[in-house]
Amino acid sequence: MSEGSNRTGRCLCGAVKFEASNVSKSLGACHCSMCRHWTGGPFLAVDCGTEVKFTGEANITVFSSSDWADRGFCKKCGSNLFYRLKGIEQYQIPPGLFDDDRGLEFNHQVFVDERPDYYEFANKTSDMTGPEVYAKYAPPND
Repeated sequence: MSEGSNRTGRCLCGAVKFEASNVSKSLGACHCSMCRHWTGGPFLAVDCGTEVKFTGEANITVFSSSDWADRGFCKKCGSNLFYRLKGIEQYQIPPGLFDDDRGLEFNHQVFVDERPDYYEFANKTSDMTGPEVYAKYAPPND
């Protein structure tokens, strides 16, 4: 699967479906405390860019989890649908929602300094700590 490919997917109950037009093949894990509270473990996600179309939008609830991101979920079945950067509307979507998740490469992890001691992935990945993530991606304070 090439970089920038199309993928479709859905929540557990099918009330929310999506089509993403610019999906990365890179899969990452976030170990921050917010993601772990949200998912019950690390948040695995694929960058789907800004071209994501949803059907069943009436079934999506959005939680503003920080100044820079929203988290969406299905209000019928509770599936975590996306992590979305505010302002640029860039979506990170869990790979388990894709109809076809073949061809993804698990190659990066963020907030590795917050990863609990009880798990560690065997894959060789590019790792960033929380301060490194904030330095690279946080919006400037005006």
